[in-house]
Amino acid sequence: MSENVWLLPLKNLDDDARAIKLGEIAELELGEDQRNFVGDPLRMVLIALEEESRYPFAVDSNGAAVGVLTLQAGAATLAGWPDDDSVWLLRGFLIDRRHQGMGLGTLAAEAAVREAAKLTAALGGDQTGVVLSVNELNPAGQSAYRKAGFEDRGLYVGGNAGPQWTKYRAF
Repeated sequence: MSENVWLLPLKNLDDDARAIKLGEIAELELGEDQRNFVGDPLRMVLIALEEESRYPFAVDSNGAAVGVLTLQAGAATLAGWPDDDSVWLLRGFLIDRRHQGMGLGTLAAEAAVREAAKLTAALGGDQTGVVLSVNELNPAGQSAYRKAGFEDRGLYVGGNAGPQWTKYRAF
């Protein structure tokens, strides 16, 4: 993987920088197979910016947004985890269809775990890792998470688009 990614915390950017990133996020394109698994990137980020428990990030490569993700505290049961507070929930994660297949999803998932650890330390939380759910019909997502060190923790049948695999990675 010759590419690099950076996670830019959208809540920490000044208004001008945030507006630029939101414009880039509005231009992200979903592949046909992604539409069943994720929502509109800009809408997801705007919702996350308004909620105290959510921390949205632009996934940047070569100075431009190539994806988005959100870390959320207190919501892990949405991914089939047994409790809400022991881990961060990684949600709303996508890489633009034009940048898929380059390993950026794996790099961004690894970076998300590092950012979650930093948030835990900064906020004085007790989280021990990151949990997510990935649709069983999303082999590309499953592969990226596996390469990023996430382990299967069982099938979760609560997803909007069908059964999901719960995946976990400790800090």
